[in-house]
Amino acid sequence: MLSHQEIIIRLVTAAALGGIVGLERERLEWVAGLRTHMLVCVGAALIMIVSAFGFADILGTPNVSLDPSRVAAQVVSGIGFLGAGTILFLRQEVIRGLTTAGSLWTVAGVGLAVGGGLYVAAICTTTLVVVILAAVKPLERRLFRRDHVKRMIVLIDRQNISLLEMQHELEADGISVDQITMKLGDTNKNDQIEVSFLRSVPKDGMLSVVQRLQALNGVRGVTL
Repeated sequence: MLSHQEIIIRLVTAAALGGIVGLERERLEWVAGLRTHMLVCVGAALIMIVSAFGFADILGTPNVSLDPSRVAAQVVSGIGFLGAGTILFLRQEVIRGLTTAGSLWTVAGVGLAVGGGLYVAAICTTTLVVVILAAVKPLERRLFRRDHVKRMIVLIDRQNISLLEMQHELEADGISVDQITMKLGDTNKNDQIEVSFLRSVPKDGMLSVVQRLQALNGVRGVTL
């Protein structure tokens, strides 16, 4: 059985390691931030301690056997419900929160490692997670540039321009339009057209589209 001091050390260590990962997520203002990652890591560590040492008093009882991994194993599958809550399906081909869900799942593993006394594995994993979250993203952006515009808003005078005419100008350079939505304003001269694109669009192509739209009679303004 673990001493009280060892239990406290493991729980505090789990909170600290979870907090390190949570700070990086908190910096980007994601839903699952500092407190969430700390709680997941501490909770996983506690469950591991309970699973491995919490039933020591019944060992030796006839017809009773102990599997120290049985309770802890439920964390691996159970954390999926929490991770799913961070994933947002904004629209077609646009999903956010997968990285945060992955960090929660990994932090749960860190908590299990700390609860089992595997401090080196837990610290190394935490270091790697922080490097992946903070350092790899800028590298990813540099290697795999995605110059695209997620959304374009066009302010129009509905009496002087049609949606068909606008769509023709948008697709003139082979740009694929995913969706066009009209929001009616207080007057016909204050209507908004919101355009979303199916795939990444080069900046030069978008600037060309903006220039053509601004030249149309009835277009009052374009915002990217």
